[in-house]
Amino acid sequence: MQMLFIVGRVLFVVIFLFSGAEKLMDVAGTAAVIAPKVTVPEALRGIAAQVESASGMTTPQLLAIISGVVELAGGLLIAFNIGTRAMAFLLVLFSIAATYYFHDFWNMTGAERGANMIHALKNVSLIGALLVLMSLGPWRRAEADTLRDI
Repeated sequence: MQMLFIVGRVLFVVIFLFSGAEKLMDVAGTAAVIAPKVTVPEALRGIAAQVESASGMTTPQLLAIISGVVELAGGLLIAFNIGTRAMAFLLVLFSIAATYYFHDFWNMTGAERGANMIHALKNVSLIGALLVLMSLGPWRRAEADTLRDI
């Protein structure tokens, strides 16, 4: 049973690993997708300007890097059974934001609507699996023994 949990956990995070790596390998392309979809709230514009000045990057570029790191690091940590609950929670928040901002099929028509509805439903399924990981947490040998007794 433990081996199935390990294999399932690793296979599950593959989508986050590839997506995060892709974002980090093409920061400019990812930033170009982010720029028209995400705006900095008025209350945070001053801070965003300071961060942009200090880093020499635009907010969309910074968001591209942050999103890539969240997906890649979150996926790796879940795969290696480290901070499973915290990383699953972080990826739930990330998936909700990604669905809301980038797969807003409710504002689309035609083929674009259908394609984005599928992506949104995929994200809902991912969120469900992440919630399961949050509830189970990391796999421990003592838990395996307890489950065998049930």
